[in-house]
Amino acid sequence: MDIKLNTHFLDVKETYLFSDIAKRVKKFQAENPGREIIRMGIGDVTLPLPQSVTSAMEEAVKEMSAKDTFHGYPPEYGYDFLRNAISDHYKDLGVTVSPETVYVSDGAKSDLGNLPDVLGDNPVIIPDPVYPVYVDSNLMNGRKVSFVAGNKENDFLPLPPADTNIGPSVIYICSPNNPTGAVYSYEGLTAWVNFALKTGSLIIFDAAYEAFITEDKPHTIYEIPGADTCAVEVSSFSKFAGFTGVRCGWTIVPDSLESDGIKLSKFWARRQATKFNGVSYVTQRGAAASLSGQGLADCKANIAYYKRNAAALAEVFTEKGIYFTGGINSPYIWLECPNNMGSWEFFDSLLNRFGIVGTPGEGFGSNGAGFFRLTAFGSYENTLKACEFFKTL
Repeated sequence: MDIKLNTHFLDVKETYLFSDIAKRVKKFQAENPGREIIRMGIGDVTLPLPQSVTSAMEEAVKEMSAKDTFHGYPPEYGYDFLRNAISDHYKDLGVTVSPETVYVSDGAKSDLGNLPDVLGDNPVIIPDPVYPVYVDSNLMNGRKVSFVAGNKENDFLPLPPADTNIGPSVIYICSPNNPTGAVYSYEGLTAWVNFALKTGSLIIFDAAYEAFITEDKPHTIYEIPGADTCAVEVSSFSKFAGFTGVRCGWTIVPDSLESDGIKLSKFWARRQATKFNGVSYVTQRGAAASLSGQGLADCKANIAYYKRNAAALAEVFTEKGIYFTGGINSPYIWLECPNNMGSWEFFDSLLNRFGIVGTPGEGFGSNGAGFFRLTAFGSYENTLKACEFFKTL
């Protein structure tokens, strides 16, 4: 074969972080058959879908079995009933988002990875530590990435660079953050919006975990004045409604996002129509059910369950005097490894001593070295078992 390959893929780590973790856990299980594993690594939900949501999906399946109500290819940008439900969701958050600017997809990760398709060769600014898809999808496209450091000094909520000569850039922000669980205040997020407006930049805002916010923090970037002229927002039903295995999310592309007389929404709509066949009718009916009435109440109850797990972990680390972020407005705990341990060293220690699986911080970037992510998506019983182990650190 003599064709040229996209050698920018060589700029990406050869193996995915969670693949490395899975290999280590598999080896541990082979060497320790029957040993209980408490999984607090991958951010995957464990509670079943609410009955109110699956009932809506069951009704949709029945519709698919009758000629008069059968649905074939879904609309490229989502059924109107779901786009309207998402628009109403934003109305409940106190902002106006037109249904026409809502693009339904198979999840936030897909959209975050696909957005570079419609953007040119711009400099990219990403906080570190960070969710890997932001970095990897840009490296795969040959983009130049620079980082702003999240650390203990700024509680892993970095503010815009002080350099006033920075030109138009693509900026990634995740709040509540994955992996750190930290959440921007109105002031912090306003600083980023003002920076984007001043430099002519675009913010890609990942709001996949907004449903976990308890304190008075912004749930959407569109709560910040001017954000509709400089920000795309990506969100998901994965954590909110437990759709990690069902797949559904959305991206907001305001009509006011324009460069060189071209609306960004025009390119995104064309990209989706060309490369994406839409989300199934059954899935979208379930997603819509999760946003109102009993479905919304049931999803909030599941979130409260996970937040109780996070609170239990946070209480232990507070009592131990171990520095951490998250645990209040997020399903993640981001803790400093005790005794100056490296993050992979701490991973091996937890696995071998207690059978606990977490995520080494350095897998999320150089600023994650010496830190560790735990998730609250397991059972309450296993979380309490883990808490007892953590008390012995």
